[in-house]
Amino acid sequence: MNNKLSKRFQELEEEMGRVGETKHVTHSEMFGKSEHVDAEALLEWRVKVKNLIVKVCGKESEHYEAFKEKEKDQAFTGSLSKYRELKAVFKATKDDFDGGYLASYKSIVQAEVFDTELEQAYELLSSGYYVAAAVICGVVLETALRELCDQSGIAYGKLDKMNADLAKAGIYNKIVQKQITAHAGLRNSAAHGNQSEFSKQDVEQMLPAVEQFLSVHLAS
Repeated sequence: MNNKLSKRFQELEEEMGRVGETKHVTHSEMFGKSEHVDAEALLEWRVKVKNLIVKVCGKESEHYEAFKEKEKDQAFTGSLSKYRELKAVFKATKDDFDGGYLASYKSIVQAEVFDTELEQAYELLSSGYYVAAAVICGVVLETALRELCDQSGIAYGKLDKMNADLAKAGIYNKIVQKQITAHAGLRNSAAHGNQSEFSKQDVEQMLPAVEQFLSVHLAS
């Protein structure tokens, strides 16, 4: 995941340059001369950058708040001014990411581990070893709950307790809590060799569900 994010920063830096190349000057009787960049290109770049900042820094970060603030329309100024300010926030975020200074960097490294483990689980499943795939997926899920507990100041415990505490704290809702309970039950059955209690199809549903849970709750 870390490599993917680095690649995305590079892509958006290159796109940022292309947006800057659309600079042009307009004239009006009311406002006189003003400098702009292509509005559609700027909007497209802004949306992509904002999404990346959320993934890397989170919505509570200074980087995200600064980007949101600079997105606001400014009276009597051309879009070039907005572009330059957004560009400054993007460059600051990229510099902090490249230097490893972001608060969520630990989560990024953890997510890379999760990706590797889930890839292994998918490989096992595709080879017919669905019991082993369920066990690995369950370990990823439990580790993710521990990470969420760390982020939320909740004490570790057994998976069921962490699940209940996280739901109580509002990290996710009761429906997600029930889904996690079901995944944990499947993992326990697999770990104890009770294959009669679940099927390959159950594991096929479990893996993408856990992957989705990670993408939603450990994105930042």
